[in-house]
Amino acid sequence: MAGTLILEAITVLLALPVVGTVGGGVGWASGSYLVILALVMIAGAGFQRRTWAVPFNLALQVLLILGVFVHVAIGVMGILFAVVWAFILILRHDVKRRMEQGLLPSQRAQRSS
Repeated sequence: MAGTLILEAITVLLALPVVGTVGGGVGWASGSYLVILALVMIAGAGFQRRTWAVPFNLALQVLLILGVFVHVAIGVMGILFAVVWAFILILRHDVKRRMEQGLLPSQRAQRSS
């Protein structure tokens, strides 16, 4: 999840030239919004072991989707990353379920040869 947040922050920062060129320019508010959002994502990558990390990550997705007010491309990017986060949460749930059932390869008894 930390890696996904870092990649997302890089993508948000790479969107700055797009907003500047296609969106009619990067203003003080739109530029600040995107840069601060990217910095919070980078900082949040370090807190992924905390109990509040998943709600924090989902709140960042909401903020990114609300970036549609900066430029439509930011909102679309937010929706795409929301799909990525949904997939991550599905995988996380599946791994937890398999751990509880003892079905992970590392949990199986070693066969003696």
